[in-house]
Amino acid sequence: MKNKGCYALGGISAVISLLIIAMVRMVDVSAIGPNGTSIGLSHINQKVHETIGVNQIWYDITEILGGVAILVAGIFALVGFVQLVKGKSLAKVDKEIYAVGGLYAVVVVLYALFEKVIINYRPVIMDGETAPEASFPSSHTMLTCVVMGSAIILIGKYIQSEGLKKILQIAAAVILIVTVVGRLISGVHWFSDIMGGIFISLTLVSIFAGIVKSFEE
Repeated sequence: MKNKGCYALGGISAVISLLIIAMVRMVDVSAIGPNGTSIGLSHINQKVHETIGVNQIWYDITEILGGVAILVAGIFALVGFVQLVKGKSLAKVDKEIYAVGGLYAVVVVLYALFEKVIINYRPVIMDGETAPEASFPSSHTMLTCVVMGSAIILIGKYIQSEGLKKILQIAAAVILIVTVVGRLISGVHWFSDIMGGIFISLTLVSIFAGIVKSFEE
């Protein structure tokens, strides 16, 4: 896919993300959450949550995978730091590293934004908490999808061995998929939170892919 296609996909995903947010705020809103919190798309969210329940094991697994995503982000930050030290100039740092750094920064800003502008509350009150927390989008889903999605793109640039490249890209894809599915199965998010995390991530990664491809072109 060329960079224009990536941007187009990012635009479509952005529109879907906004539609999901609008529906969660305005469609089928009902007080089904803990402490009577109002939840949008309440029937489908409640049905999925009742079917799946809460699974502490999958919650713990996704917490670990979230840590792996942060580690991967740290590796790319280290690559940029090494390039800066060796080149003794900001101009010697790859454009792709600046781009992925900007991508991570956007994720942090969105995380802070959705903590303040609450779209949905969690379906459960977490251990150590006394009230429901912000739940939309699933921050683990968003973080892992963005980090692993961008890693799949950048692995092609920084790994020369075709065999190792495929192994690492498959591993990143598996971590991404297991985190998304595991976060849903864990039951600490509504179905709409997971979908929101997926499409927001797809928006960001698609735009990032378009930027990287524009460097190549």
